[in-house]
Amino acid sequence: QVQLVESGGGLVQAGGSLRLSCAASGSIFSINTMGWYRQAPGKQRELVANISSGGSTLYADSVKGRFTVSRDNAKNTVYLQMTTLKPEDTAVYYCNAGIWVVVGPVRYLEVWGQGTLVTVSS
Repeated sequence: QVQLVESGGGLVQAGGSLRLSCAASGSIFSINTMGWYRQAPGKQRELVANISSGGSTLYADSVKGRFTVSRDNAKNTVYLQMTTLKPEDTAVYYCNAGIWVVVGPVRYLEVWGQGTLVTVSS
């Protein structure tokens, strides 16, 4: 029905920057909050940042001042601009969105992307 596809992950050196993107596609009526989560091996998945349909943002304390989340509603896309990257930022980053979809009746779905790996070398 609806797919989220992340891109932009890769290997960077500490102190560097990287920009992630997540594009939603399918039978979309509207998208509520979109956000980014991350999970390191053996660790719990944690919220990194999210942004509401109205543009309000929320950040984890560990990334405040370094990461910026934004969205382009015309493209159904959310971005995560990451700067001053640290080795502890290394994780698989997942996109998440609450989406109203139209297949037959209207339904509200919580959708996850497949993840993109970010590795920060020291």
